[in-house]
Amino acid sequence: MVYITGDTHGELERFKQGRLRWLRKNDTVIVLGDFGFVWDGSKQEAARLKWLRKRRYTILFLDGTHENYDLLAQYPAEEKFGGLVQPLGGNLYHVCRGSVLELEGRRYLCFGGGESQDKEDREPGVNWWPQEMPSEEDFARCEAALAANGHRVEYVLTHDAPTRFLDFTALKRGENNRLHEFLDRLVENVAYSRWFFGCYHKDVRISPRTECVFCRVIPMDGAKPEK
Repeated sequence: MVYITGDTHGELERFKQGRLRWLRKNDTVIVLGDFGFVWDGSKQEAARLKWLRKRRYTILFLDGTHENYDLLAQYPAEEKFGGLVQPLGGNLYHVCRGSVLELEGRRYLCFGGGESQDKEDREPGVNWWPQEMPSEEDFARCEAALAANGHRVEYVLTHDAPTRFLDFTALKRGENNRLHEFLDRLVENVAYSRWFFGCYHKDVRISPRTECVFCRVIPMDGAKPEK
């Protein structure tokens, strides 16, 4: 079974409690960005990563605004699960932006990244990296992967969200950026069944097809893309 959950920010409690505690060998959990376990390279962080690598299930994560992109870049990328990922050891993988993964016969479009609202108060290369915002290469990878799949997937998983999901909710914050604009285009051009995103630290169902995820652990139900 495939499960998704929201930002973990380098804390193991989500994995030690509740449903994730009981996952089995063939299960997969996907974190929707702000994974936070690749952040400062400390001994404590190394111990947490070692613990995660020993899980019997597979852990995939999108990137968000609380990743150290310099440290993350040290891990080579490879093709796996039908898309581009960076193996971090054991069954732990970072999913590169724009990949379409195939898990248990279902397609997942994955696109991480976001813009820190407090970046003016952070220090570049210490607790903020400009790579948090997607590049033209990331957008092109996504377009190519979607074209290869006929612009149809079962699920779209992102860290941030299209503006149309946020405009009439309490989740809206800050100005629109090029990532929001790109995600808005995906809403128009991709056939999908459900869209899940993290980033906003709330568990909120926006519509029957759209959900903001934080602490919840949600099993994927095998829905098919709408026409």
